[in-house]
Amino acid sequence: MAQTLTGRVWREQPQRYRMIANKDTETGEIYFPPRLVAPGNLDATFEEVQLSGSGKVVTFTIIRVAPTPYADLAPYALAVVETEDGVRLTCQLTDLDVDDVKIGMPVQFEFRKLYDDNEASVIYYGYKAVQV
Repeated sequence: MAQTLTGRVWREQPQRYRMIANKDTETGEIYFPPRLVAPGNLDATFEEVQLSGSGKVVTFTIIRVAPTPYADLAPYALAVVETEDGVRLTCQLTDLDVDDVKIGMPVQFEFRKLYDDNEASVIYYGYKAVQV
């Protein structure tokens, strides 16, 4: 039986597909994923911003025994990447040998297939990082 799209998938599209964040107009703090309320300020106003398409690896781990949706990708690297905007996010590093991953390595984000539940389901897309 085919799985239907959940409300969460549709709500997350701007950040998942286009790396859209929001910026507190008072403090200049950038939040990714976007927030509805700023910490400590219920009246904060936000503007939508496009995150930079590149950054550097802050830390990483190598996944050798992967969960089911990613089993065919193992071994692969997951990293915390700091964008040029100062936002840190977790993503998969791809198109490289896992032994070549290093802290401080420059990367850029690309739109890629993340996973699918099965051949009759929705294909989930999002961002992954590749070495520059």
